Amino acid sequence: MAGTDATKAEALRRALRDSVLQQLDQHLAGPVAPGLYLVATPIGNLSDITLRALTTLANADTIYCEDTRQSQKLLDRYGIRRRLRVYQEHNAAEERPRILAALADGRSIALISDAGTPLVSDPGYKLVHEAVAAGIDVTAVPGPSAVLAALSVAGLPTDSFHFGGFLPSRQGQRCERIEGLRSVPGTLVLFEAPQRLGETLADLAALLGDRPAAVARELTKLHETVVRGSLGELAATFGSDEPKGECVIVVDAGEELAVDDSDIVSRLSEALRGLSTKDAADLVARQLGVPRKRVYALAIALRSGTKE
Repeated sequence: MAGTDATKAEALRRALRDSVLQQLDQHLAGPVAPGLYLVATPIGNLSDITLRALTTLANADTIYCEDTRQSQKLLDRYGIRRRLRVYQEHNAAEERPRILAALADGRSIALISDAGTPLVSDPGYKLVHEAVAAGIDVTAVPGPSAVLAALSVAGLPTDSFHFGGFLPSRQGQRCERIEGLRSVPGTLVLFEAPQRLGETLADLAALLGDRPAAVARELTKLHETVVRGSLGELAATFGSDEPKGECVIVVDAGEELAVDDSDIVSRLSEALRGLSTKDAADLVARQLGVPRKRVYALAIALRSGTKE
């Protein structure tokens, strides 16, 4: 019986290998049409590359990437020999006209990021915008995405979500951004560097409340971990334990509370006796879970005597 099972398994492997090789041969037989190709690359496990991505990269005239050292590892893994050039935030203004000129001349250009899908917290928007305006074909070659990978394993609602990218590194600016996310009607997905993870989780807990959340790190890699809990619990966990690798934070949507202006004014009247307008607005906004701008406007009106 064991020998029969092994024979069947070997036959399945051969069939799969032959099918994959046949598809690769078909794709590699023809050149890539002129245009700009946005190619998703693995976020950790190099085996996650798609057949279409491989054939696009193998046939494109030029590949633009963020870091040639990082992207060369992927190309070497699959024996792809193509010219790599850098397109990143620091040289985009200089390099973009060259890319557009090559595209206008009928070239095929592939744009990749260090990991995942291009343009998601990576440079490229302006290039795509100008290519579209110039009538150049822009094609997505979809594949791995840290946003969707984290969302799918977090165990939180997926029917509606908001990607917030990286929050500011300075706490004041970070808290201001979080304030703006308070009323977003969907699951939040955020990127964060490991050295700021604990601080960011603490700020999220303080400003959004103790919502259910998850932290995913090293996605698709050997040491992939997903830690689930409330924001307060996660802040305590990672406050003293700095993880390795880039992290994705997924936060459940908060329940929108109906708060009347009269409730806000009542709290403000007391807070303004000992605090500045700004500090009183900050305090009441946190207490009631409402946007700070709304509270601040009422505080200004109260100070000027136009709000009873």
